[in-house]
Amino acid sequence: MGDGWCVRKYWVFVGGAFGLGLCFIALLVVGTYSAAAGMAGVSGAVGLAKGAVPAQYKPIVEKWGNLCPAINPALLAAQLYQESGWNPRAQSAAAAQGIAQFIPGTWAAHGIDGDDDGERDVWNPADAIPSAASYDCELAGYVKKVPGDPTDNMLAAYNAGAYRVIKSGGVPAISETQNYVKIIRSLEKSFAEPVGRVSPSRQAAGAIYFAQKRLGTPYLWGGNGTADQDGRFDCSGLTQAAYRTVDIELPRVANDQYNAGPHPSRDELLPGDLVFFSDDLTNSRTIRHVGLYVGGGYMINAPYTGAVIRFDKIDTPDYFGATRVTEDGAAALPTALPQS
Repeated sequence: MGDGWCVRKYWVFVGGAFGLGLCFIALLVVGTYSAAAGMAGVSGAVGLAKGAVPAQYKPIVEKWGNLCPAINPALLAAQLYQESGWNPRAQSAAAAQGIAQFIPGTWAAHGIDGDDDGERDVWNPADAIPSAASYDCELAGYVKKVPGDPTDNMLAAYNAGAYRVIKSGGVPAISETQNYVKIIRSLEKSFAEPVGRVSPSRQAAGAIYFAQKRLGTPYLWGGNGTADQDGRFDCSGLTQAAYRTVDIELPRVANDQYNAGPHPSRDELLPGDLVFFSDDLTNSRTIRHVGLYVGGGYMINAPYTGAVIRFDKIDTPDYFGATRVTEDGAAALPTALPQS
């Protein structure tokens, strides 16, 4: 989904959506959550969530994300997404460059030739991603004797410098640094493939309640539901508004909403999960449609121009995956990324 708005090929049209009724929703929510009672949360992570890392970068992230014990592929992916949104030509106002956003001085000291072509190129992800992993591990070595979580201390050193971490005996009491550590650790959960069941969302019922009251509302491309738009939405505008009612602020576009929490498998879906659709099932940045899962294989979604907000089946060839929205996951998402 290049522009982030909603376009979906509809393989199955669900007629008589209103015949399902609000009782249908209530039964699905109660039944599914009853079945989910007692589920264990994420017990760890092995590998990367489906499509979370663009396919061309996945082998590099998997290889270099295991460079030292303080990092893992999901953590490295979280850093890269936070820094550039996977944009290898990204530049910031502070002169940070490339997919890993190295400033020139840091690159000169810590950039490596990751692809062994005889050149260290900050604009080449095959060099920049290995350099980010190498720099993380170097910082982890500096603070390895500091009490506390080694990965938290490494991230704090990345943000505030190793000396401050050593002097503080852990993550220093600097709000910017503490927030940086929290953001990356939260995003890490979004990029990791969960092990075991993903904990049910506490806010899902409120989001569904909002969406079901909009059934029958005409679709509007770019719609945010404002009065001047007659309360109309597009797909990601609807999901953003639904979660806003339960005090969770999602990004505006669907492919960014994918990173707002961990990713349950198809057979682990619960009402309130966001479900996503794309023509490229290897790259979350190409997602072009999102809906709000309600159970039984159905979602509420704003489909396309000329249609209304309605129930549709999710099991179509363009089904990409799902996200269980969390407050910390949504809050961790960058509000703006460096430009090309």
